[in-house]
Amino acid sequence: MAVLLLPSEKLERIAIMSKKDKTEQNDYSDELNLNANEIVEQEQEQEVEREQGVDDALALLQADLKRENDRYLRLFAEFENYKKRTSRERIEMFKTAGEDIIVSLLPVLDDFERALKELEKNGADGLFKGVELIHYKFRETLRSKGLELIEVNPGDTFDAEIHEAITQIAASEKKFKGKIIDVIENGYRLGGKIIRYPKVVMGQ
Repeated sequence: MAVLLLPSEKLERIAIMSKKDKTEQNDYSDELNLNANEIVEQEQEQEVEREQGVDDALALLQADLKRENDRYLRLFAEFENYKKRTSRERIEMFKTAGEDIIVSLLPVLDDFERALKELEKNGADGLFKGVELIHYKFRETLRSKGLELIEVNPGDTFDAEIHEAITQIAASEKKFKGKIIDVIENGYRLGGKIIRYPKVVMGQ
């Protein structure tokens, strides 16, 4: 059975319904605004997280780069040291190449010097000049290979780093104490390295 409403009641009902619709619309609008705010906040949080992630990744990359750079510098320094060491060793090897052969020839050089002294004492001028010439050529050949005579003279101060004292005798004078009295055997260097120490008599 249909209910008849007076015009005033209709208006009142329409007003109530309109008010209800507005309330629902406001609630829906508030809900939309709330959701929109949450979405914005979430996006902002995600953006912050992304930025932090980028910063962390950048920090890791920078740390890796620093570590690799340090490693490269260490390797470069080691390689430079290796090059210097091998170059130095190669130079030393060239300087002392054939050391064994030259050392084995030193007694022959000594024999030449003894022979020259004997020939000089005996006055055999012809033999002396011939042997002296051979001695000179032999000595110069060895010198061209890097052999150097260690200069030692009587009266020089004894140096244990260079000289080898085979005996000590009482010095005739105080000034010869700790000095070299006589040279028994010459000493030699090869490429700056002592291959035979001069044998000397030292005063005490």
